[in-house]
Amino acid sequence: MRLEPVANPTFARRLGLPAIALFATVIAASLLAMIAGAQPFSVLGLIVKGAFGSKFATLETLNRATPLIFTGLAVAVAFRAKLWNIGAEAQLYMGAVVTVVLGTGALGWPSAALLPTLAIAAMLAGAVVLLVPTFLKTRFGVDEVVTTLLLNFVVLLWVSMLLEGPLKDPMGLGWPKSARLISEARLPRIVEGLRLHWGFALALISALVIWVIQRRTTLGYEMRAVGQNPEAAAFAGIPVNLVLIKTALLSGGLAALAGFSEVAGLKGSLTLDISPGFGYTGIIVAMLALLNPLGVVVAALFVAGIFVGADSMSRAAGVPTYLADIMLALALLMMVLAIMLTRFRVRRD
Repeated sequence: MRLEPVANPTFARRLGLPAIALFATVIAASLLAMIAGAQPFSVLGLIVKGAFGSKFATLETLNRATPLIFTGLAVAVAFRAKLWNIGAEAQLYMGAVVTVVLGTGALGWPSAALLPTLAIAAMLAGAVVLLVPTFLKTRFGVDEVVTTLLLNFVVLLWVSMLLEGPLKDPMGLGWPKSARLISEARLPRIVEGLRLHWGFALALISALVIWVIQRRTTLGYEMRAVGQNPEAAAFAGIPVNLVLIKTALLSGGLAALAGFSEVAGLKGSLTLDISPGFGYTGIIVAMLALLNPLGVVVAALFVAGIFVGADSMSRAAGVPTYLADIMLALALLMMVLAIMLTRFRVRRD
């Protein structure tokens, strides 16, 4: 058996194989639910109902999807140019830190000026975090997978130090958390009385902007060219290192917006557990979306729906919530296999 490259995959092949991968994931998850002692398809129904069965559940799913859209876009942008950004978690926390530093009273501006300033400052901070590994890659050939991954732990420890020191809320009764943002620094709610905020709208706009950049601009063309073949891109006159740096700035900024939206839109203050792994889950979202910015929105809703619906499913069916993690892992593995079979066909010698 050998793999033979497919020169020009058909549209049916590019769309059909990922669809089959998701269907296979559902079947595998159903079998696991049956092994756990529950009715397989009823478990899937409970997940859907828990995620979208009511107005409250739907808005909670959209709320959970917001940071996943940002981190998914960050990963999709970087991976498209073969810049392996595994550090979206660090960039998220850096964006959250800057939001807290500037949004707790350092700038006494009205919301119309303060919120854009916080978002831009957060993006710059996240961009700088990814710029360091990218410089090491372009200048010294250091593997960015290692540096971006390790930066996650470095930044998290640094945030922990800040929350126990300079950023610690003196009115927080000793808990390691920051002071709360002033009202002008908070993103308003889309639906009054519920938690969904305008960060979700910002995430949708970001996805559309990234799609336009990738499909309609010179930078998007250069990113695709560098990702497909950096040697050929350099031969054609494309400045590969400069394109990677631009990609890093854009990717790091998008991941930092996740931290901005979580602090300014949802939490109101910074804690060490503000992210339950949104940066890492963004990799799953980007891969499920096949690195398509608009597909990232759909994939983020899918992943968020599984997480939100899993809580309701667990209570109703007596199945552990870990089934949601297994479903996502299976979905990622199936999608990677589908991507491989899109580009290669199996031949028997």
